[in-house]
Amino acid sequence: MRQICCFGALWAGRRAKQLAATCKGGFPSAVGEETEVAGQRVMMSIARFITQRLKLKVNEAKSAVARPQERKFLGFSFTDGPEIRRAIAPKALVRFKDKIREITRQAKGISIEKTVNRLATYMVGWRGYFGFCETPEVLIGLVRWVRLRLRCALWRQWKTPRRRRAALLQLGVRPRLASNTAGSGRGPWYLARSKALSVGASNAYFRSLGLPSLFGNY
Repeated sequence: MRQICCFGALWAGRRAKQLAATCKGGFPSAVGEETEVAGQRVMMSIARFITQRLKLKVNEAKSAVARPQERKFLGFSFTDGPEIRRAIAPKALVRFKDKIREITRQAKGISIEKTVNRLATYMVGWRGYFGFCETPEVLIGLVRWVRLRLRCALWRQWKTPRRRRAALLQLGVRPRLASNTAGSGRGPWYLARSKALSVGASNAYFRSLGLPSLFGNY
């Protein structure tokens, strides 16, 4: 008997019907019901159909009747509140950040253009799947975080105060601001939020290098 990944019956009051078509087709599947009792009934019915008619095995460890925000489904979860929206599951966000960290940590010995190219390849594929979410503020926040990681990488690449000042001047930062920032004893993550790096390594600068957005043109 072939084992399916999972299926679940979800319930969340009157608005649970919004959850009914979150899967792009086939198993695994999520079903929305208005009450827990209805969810249990539907789950038992689906389990009988899967095991008796389709001759498949239900993965009981991944099947449950629960509130939508308590379950993860194909990398997605659901928001709490009166309006239920598809959200990216926490573990998927952790994996995204881990991959970005891996790429940007390797930027020390290569050009920023190559680093951005590697990021773009990963981010475009990730957006193709998770862009299906209904929480654009999360996507916008991730893009901001990626740019901060890149500013940290640039700061480390420049190494010395003299090179940092020269690089900032070349990126259009005013001389006094460039000198003050280059001579700062603060760490890369702190200075990634500084005015000098926000002006020099701006959003437009990274777009010119090919860094994609995860949401619209942001």
